[in-house]
Amino acid sequence: MFYRASLQAAAALASLSLVAGCSAFSSSGSDVDQHISVGTTSSPSTLDPAAAWDNSWELMRNVFQTLVSFPTGSTKPQPDAADCVFTDSTSMAYRCTIHSGLKFSDGETLDAEAVKYSIDRIVAIKAKGGPLGLLGSLDRVETKGDDVVIFHLKKSDATFPFVLATPAMSIVAPKQYPKDKLRTGNSVTGSGPYVLDHYEPHAVAELKRNDSYKGFADRKNDSVTIRYYAKSDELVPALRDNKIDATYRGLTADEVIGLQSGKEEKDKGLQLVESVGADIRFLVFNPKDPVAGKPAVREAVARLVDRDALVAKVYQGTAEPLYSIVPKGIAAHTTSFFDAFGDPDVAKARKVLTDAGITEPVEMTFWYTTDRYGSSTGPEFEEIKRQLEKSGLFRITLRSAPWTTFQEGFNKGEYPVFGRGWFPDFPDPDNFIAPFVGKESATGGMYVNSKITDQILPSSRKESDRGAVSKQFAEAQQIMVEDIPLLPLWQGKLYIAAGEDIGGGERALDPQTVMQMWELYRKASW
Repeated sequence: MFYRASLQAAAALASLSLVAGCSAFSSSGSDVDQHISVGTTSSPSTLDPAAAWDNSWELMRNVFQTLVSFPTGSTKPQPDAADCVFTDSTSMAYRCTIHSGLKFSDGETLDAEAVKYSIDRIVAIKAKGGPLGLLGSLDRVETKGDDVVIFHLKKSDATFPFVLATPAMSIVAPKQYPKDKLRTGNSVTGSGPYVLDHYEPHAVAELKRNDSYKGFADRKNDSVTIRYYAKSDELVPALRDNKIDATYRGLTADEVIGLQSGKEEKDKGLQLVESVGADIRFLVFNPKDPVAGKPAVREAVARLVDRDALVAKVYQGTAEPLYSIVPKGIAAHTTSFFDAFGDPDVAKARKVLTDAGITEPVEMTFWYTTDRYGSSTGPEFEEIKRQLEKSGLFRITLRSAPWTTFQEGFNKGEYPVFGRGWFPDFPDPDNFIAPFVGKESATGGMYVNSKITDQILPSSRKESDRGAVSKQFAEAQQIMVEDIPLLPLWQGKLYIAAGEDIGGGERALDPQTVMQMWELYRKASW
């Protein structure tokens, strides 16, 4: 799952209208067809929350409920399926009272046992690349009667409510989801705002209003079609041709710049909504690889990558250089990588390699995914390859794969170096450190550091004032600079492009930058 100047700003979205003149519209009206079609390059890798720690959350947020959630404008978790509170001063017991009358789409009752079942199966299944890493502080789940769930933690963890707000902790129907393995097929059974009426992997998801839904979402449409595109250059043409009403994730920098300018006649009648996000991109080094595992090689790469040139050439102002794994706008952000390595310097990189006895050009293979982060990913890696090879110190081979194959590959440790993106699960520095450290990390368990996992993270999680954890996370970032398990590249923005008759875009992204489809609606002319 995003956040610039403060957590309050995290929820703020700025609408940039590209339509000249002024039109008057009402909000959704009963005489208007409230079916919305959205296009994206971000198709789910799984339909089972127990395996989801990626952009599969975007669909899950709309078809499942969680105990607490992040409505637009919120800076901390709010009630969804339950009212929850810590019952002790040490943040080790979190009690949730389930709202009455909740049902799954198959008619099964959503009660305390269903919640316990949903969380327990995440722990039991231990899906590779799944969200188990988010539950590191959980000891056990207890139920009391039909409506009370108590989460007992192994250690203090003030971030636990944030974890429960993620779609990974979606509540599933016990009769439909095996307790010890992932559900297969193309169906889901949830209690969210919509029912998944039809699904074709990497093609389309048809959502219809869930008539039995009881939750915080105020649905402004009746149904939603999500169309999944393999390439981002298909999105804007589909929008122009009225095949879709809005786009989310996947717009290239050229497309964003073009839409912002509003110069093209074919873009008249379109609008662009910009989200102040904190999505990041970074390289991950495989410590077990005979080449990438060498500290000198990683440092040399860190001393050569020119983020300013990368952002300018590939992203044209729609992103900015990132010198820390914790981005701007999040508490504890630093510029630790710049402080350590400074501007790109070939001479210093060469000395690092020479001192390590490496005198020949280093041959490495860099992997990236073709269908997760948009069509600019390819040019981004071409630019990184150009920069490294220009130094004369590296010979880079680029390889790519669709997300599902790519994810399997890095989780198996098959890639020496690979590119990864991160859309924060929640707006806290913990969520930019913890997911990338440890055996159950979102990067395939590439990096293990006991100082971070056993001391810094537990210490910071005792602090309920999340603005007071900067010292601990500054230390964690410094350790990551010394080890260089990954290399931050850039921090971006998120955009929704839509027809001028579509409203709600400025509210559609929650603080996790997950698309809340229920906020979109078709305007009615006055």
